Amino acid sequence: MSRFKLTIEYDGGPYQGWQRQDHAPTVQGTIEAAAQRLNGSPVTVYGSGRTDSGVHALAQIAHVDFDKALRADQVRDALNFHLSKAPISILAAEEVDAEFHARFDAVERRYLYRIVDRRPRLALDRGRVWRIPVRLDAEAMHEAAQVLIGKHDFTTFRDGQCQAKSPVKTMDEIQVLRAGHEIHLTFRARSFLHKQVRSFTGSLVEVGLGKWDAEDMQAALEARDRTECGPVASPDGLYLVQVIY
Repeated sequence: MSRFKLTIEYDGGPYQGWQRQDHAPTVQGTIEAAAQRLNGSPVTVYGSGRTDSGVHALAQIAHVDFDKALRADQVRDALNFHLSKAPISILAAEEVDAEFHARFDAVERRYLYRIVDRRPRLALDRGRVWRIPVRLDAEAMHEAAQVLIGKHDFTTFRDGQCQAKSPVKTMDEIQVLRAGHEIHLTFRARSFLHKQVRSFTGSLVEVGLGKWDAEDMQAALEARDRTECGPVASPDGLYLVQVIY
């Protein structure tokens, strides 16, 4: 048996998230079907974490075991052949030892959220960014985001269906930068709660619109109350960009 670490790019739009479901298309399920054709029998693909319905990945990490002897380039190319009709690409395959685990060995995850703040509708990036038709104050958003840095009880920014044992997480970094008509929000932490990044983003947009300020963000955090969260951002603009081991 050989274990391979996979680096995966995908458009999450057609899928009901990463995690396999019996009656809905998912990224994990689609890759497992391709891997089964290569292996000749069912296999399980273990991801570094779950992405929600509609969320994209530039470099999701997963691992998979094959019964037969294969080279890394064979795994990459064969999986991509079987995935040719899906918006999923195996960017790299690397043989790793049997102790490697894509989820439990990860020490940091990085997400990017893309916002376009312009009035004209999107022609090219529909489904891949969140369009807001008025200009946002990116500097105010960045200032308010710093309230969220560090170890906190993030109940306010935790989805009601979150299965994490604790709402306490440590945020290492949040940056909000403008690039023309795009605003890029980057988030760095060891792990995240369900819909935490989208909850952060929606609340930060309230700051960008002038409806909230940094003190309102602080109050929402300290409330530890989901009803105090701003609107949850669309999944369209969210990307898992890197997993560190």
